[in-house]
Order: sequence, then structure tokens, then C-alpha cells
Amino acid sequence: MGNQTTVTEFFLLGFSDLPELQILHFVVFLLIYSASLVGNSLLILTVVQNQSLHSPMYFFLVNLSLSDVCLTTATVPKSMAISWTNSKLISFSGCVIQVFFVVTGAGAELTFLTVMAYDRYVAICRPLQYTIIMNWDACVHMMAASWISSIMNGIIHTANTFRLPFCTSSIKQFFCDIPQLLTMSCTDATANVILLLLEAVVLCSFCFFLILASYGFIFFTVFKIQSVNARSKAFSTCTPHLTVLCLFLSTTIFSYMRPRSMSSVAIDLLAAVLYSVLPPLLNPVIYSLRNKEIQMAMQKMLKKLFGFCLINFPVKRIQWIRI
Repeated sequence: MGNQTTVTEFFLLGFSDLPELQILHFVVFLLIYSASLVGNSLLILTVVQNQSLHSPMYFFLVNLSLSDVCLTTATVPKSMAISWTNSKLISFSGCVIQVFFVVTGAGAELTFLTVMAYDRYVAICRPLQYTIIMNWDACVHMMAASWISSIMNGIIHTANTFRLPFCTSSIKQFFCDIPQLLTMSCTDATANVILLLLEAVVLCSFCFFLILASYGFIFFTVFKIQSVNARSKAFSTCTPHLTVLCLFLSTTIFSYMRPRSMSSVAIDLLAAVLYSVLPPLLNPVIYSLRNKEIQMAMQKMLKKLFGFCLINFPVKRIQWIRI
């Protein structure tokens, strides 16, 4: 401990040291990041400008898109800069900011997916009371609680991580990730690990239980519907949310809960890309392709802005769903 020096900067892991592969990585991540920003921004703008989409489900969808933008912006631009400048350096404060926004964005995504599952439960299982239960005051309170809890969670984990002294400055990941930072600590990080595990058990299990309970009641209610057409309509309102939920949970579980035997530098990089890049990119695509109301609203908005539709969705024989 007498030879310990204060770490004031970190070095992130690049995807390659070959100039050709660095350029390829920059171009690929630039396309992914641009598509993610455009897709989420277009989805937000569509909901905001269309009065027919001013409902709780789309209100929470806008917040989900904001959390996606937060998550991908925290990681992708810095990785692109590394490939472009060939400088893997990130300042101590930059690493702190990156950890905070990654944790906050991921936490907000989980909480809003949970709230959206509850919204679908009320819409399908208690439709006559939907406007009473999911009134705008309740929606605003749930939105505020989700963001505040996610921000507080980000502050706690960021402060608890960077209170530790670090013996090395090399992070074996393309962004500042808490598990990687804990392995670099000069002191015992058991308390940090316990806090992470406690949060996973309490918060994640709580959200997972609410989602399972909501969809358990939804499936029970839908299967009692005699009409096949009505049953299909009810399921169609849940399909985008279920797809996004499965995508987020599968990538997160693969990133942080896979066996150590499956851990290597290449696999860790792939897992981090799946977790931090893939959901923000695909979420707006999933909702745009699987939700006919958003398809119609997006076509109208694009036609109004550009004079013609840039996206050709199959919109024939659309049956509007109001639950």
C-alpha cells in the first residue's frame, strides 16, 4: 500500500489495434448509434405530435425511448472516439459520468418495462376501471418514481464504486463497467459485491415478480375470451412489450449472470455490446413494426413533414385496437 498511486485516468479496451478494423468499428458503431438516435427520436416525436397516441402506454413508451438514448449515448460515442483517434484514455471524471448514466439508463429501462407490464394488466384485466386507475396523475407519479429511483440507484452505485482506490488503470471493457472496476480495486470490494447482489435480489426480483404476475393475470383473462379475433387483438397489444422485455432480460442475463467458464475478453465485449447497444437499437423498430397505431401515426407525420412517406408499412386492413 505504500507504493499505491492515485489513479486519475483509465484506459478502455479497444475492439482492435489494426487501423482497418478500427475504421470498420467506427463506421459500424456510427451507423448503429445514428439508427438508434433516429429511431428513438422518431418514435418520441410521433407520440408527442399525434393526439390519438396520448395515452398511458405511449407515455411510458416515450420514457423507455429516453432511457434507451441515455444508455447508448453513455457508451457508444466514447468507443467511436477510441477507434477514430486511437486514444483509449478516459478521464476519471469521464469514467464516473459513464458509470452513472449506464446504471441510470439500465435501471430506468427495467422500471419502465415493469410499469408498462402493469399498464397492460389494467387495460386487459380491468378495462372498465382503466381510466380511473391509470389516470394522468398516477402516470406522472409512476414516471417520476421510476426516474428518481433510477437516478438514486446510479448515484449510490457510482459513489460506492469510486470511493475505492484502484491499483491499475486498464479496464478490460469498451466502457467503464462496475464489475470490471471492482476487480481493479486495491482493497477488498466485498461490500460493493454484496450491494450489487442485494440489489439484484431485491429490485430485479421485485420487478420480475410484478411482470410475471401481470402477464399471469393477462394470460388467464385472455384465454377465457371466447372470440378468437378478440383474443388475438388483446395479445397484439402485449406483443411489442413482451418482445422488448425478452430482449432486455436475455442480453442483461447473458452479460452479468453467465458462468465464469464462458468469460473471456472477446465474449465480455460481445456481451457488453448486446446489453448496451442492441436493445436501444431494436426497441423502436419492434414497436414500429408490431404496433399498427404507431405505424399509421408515423406515416402521417412523415407525410406532413416531408410530403411523402419514407417508411412503407403494410397498413391495409388495419383494425384499430382500443383497450
